[in-house]
Amino acid sequence: MNRLFAWTALAFGSLYFFLPLLGMTEFSLSMRRGVYSFDAYVTVLKDPQFQATFSFSVIMALFTIAFGILLVVPTAYWVRLKMPELRPLVEFITLLPLVIPAIVIVFGYIRLYNTSSWLPLTGTAMGTNILLMFGYATLALPYMYRAVDTGLRAIDVATLTEAAQALGASWVTILSRIILPNVLGAVLSGAFLTFAIVIGEFTMAALLDRPAFGPYMQILGANRAYEPAALAVIAFAITWACMGLIQLVTRLSKHTRAQN
Repeated sequence: MNRLFAWTALAFGSLYFFLPLLGMTEFSLSMRRGVYSFDAYVTVLKDPQFQATFSFSVIMALFTIAFGILLVVPTAYWVRLKMPELRPLVEFITLLPLVIPAIVIVFGYIRLYNTSSWLPLTGTAMGTNILLMFGYATLALPYMYRAVDTGLRAIDVATLTEAAQALGASWVTILSRIILPNVLGAVLSGAFLTFAIVIGEFTMAALLDRPAFGPYMQILGANRAYEPAALAVIAFAITWACMGLIQLVTRLSKHTRAQN
């Protein structure tokens, strides 16, 4: 009876999720009346705005991932090694982006860093991009920190650090050549989640007036019919590719640790 209930719940959940996706995919293929075609996808992929906005978001995602790694890995390592009593506080801080809306964060940024403030980042395109990267890093912080912290739990941080210090390694060497390789799978998991968040984010990019992929999706959806559906399918494919890469990296990481 329990197994029947479990399979029924799984089937219902799958239908609830996949039926709208299948309907949207079918609609995206119906641009040419009476026959399925990829005309909507071709139109979207050839659109110069799609290429520009997607490239911008990919570049922003890469910078956000790099900044997140530089911020989170040393912080999580230091908290676990030297200040374990602060873990509840740090975990609470990293969870704040989940309860504070993105629109509140970006309005705070605009208020603090507008052209009449002490640090006018919004006065230039470069400054606004940096501000947007900080915003993306804030949104991704809960996922990046959890991933890295989980990876650190799987290794003996204290023993590795003591062994490296006994051999004369500096803190930079310990972090870059000992800790980071041992939590690389967790870091990559956080990086893929960050990439998915940045690609689909709308609020911050729109209010900061940056040519990102999220606002482009909204503008296209307000003026076209079939192309937005194709764009949504592409966005879903990107997100699921990131999730698949997370699973692959996790399995490879476990296999490597098992061999060692």
